Amino acid sequence: MAQKKQPIIRPILFALMMLFAVFAFFYWMFNIYFKTERPYYQGFGIRLPAQYRIHGIDVSRYQSRISWPDVKSMKVGDVAVGFVFIKATEGRNYVDPMFRRNWYHADAVELTKGAYHFFDTHSPGKAQALNFIEIVDLSSGDLPPVVDIEKDNNVSAETWKKELKTCLDLIEAHYHTKPIIYTYANFYKNHLSGQFDDYPLWIAHYNNDDQPSTTRAWHFWQHNERGNINGISHNVDFNVFNGDSTAFKNLLLD
Repeated sequence: MAQKKQPIIRPILFALMMLFAVFAFFYWMFNIYFKTERPYYQGFGIRLPAQYRIHGIDVSRYQSRISWPDVKSMKVGDVAVGFVFIKATEGRNYVDPMFRRNWYHADAVELTKGAYHFFDTHSPGKAQALNFIEIVDLSSGDLPPVVDIEKDNNVSAETWKKELKTCLDLIEAHYHTKPIIYTYANFYKNHLSGQFDDYPLWIAHYNNDDQPSTTRAWHFWQHNERGNINGISHNVDFNVFNGDSTAFKNLLLD
């Protein structure tokens, strides 16, 4: 008796599904890491606080590949992007996959730049500082380093504040300048006020039109998270510097 032929539909379907999955993965990788979007906008798409003269943005991998010449050249009225903070690291070992590209190309278009570390309350402060220091080489004309602290993740205040101070101290010792602390207005008021007041402050607060809701002195204010910038296909955080061009230059590294 002749043997029946085994059906081949299932192996073919499986092979097609695997090919599709591989194609989809590499297409995603291409769009994230290799394709540079060049969108153009009629304006920034948000209301800008009128009394500040120096405006800037902050970016990370979430903005994908950025066309930095388009960012640099965009001007609406008398407002242009005057600085950028770029995410470098997070926790004890994470490095933002777009940091090196963003850092190099922002510098190439002569845009004043700074780097920030996202602090993880679960990780030792020393390890986090070393992660940032290993990746970020700051030069004359750069902004001071930034430590971003946004939530406690249910870690005891005594523990995470001790680790945060360790992280800040090590970064200050390495770069010979006091790091800037980035945080939300409410988080600063409820958790940092009175203990970290000698650090420059970059405050995030989106509800006010003219100034952030804080009683202490601040250097930068992140006032909106839905701005548009030429060369960036995703929404961008907008910031202002609290001072004139002389104060801004004095803040930069020697």
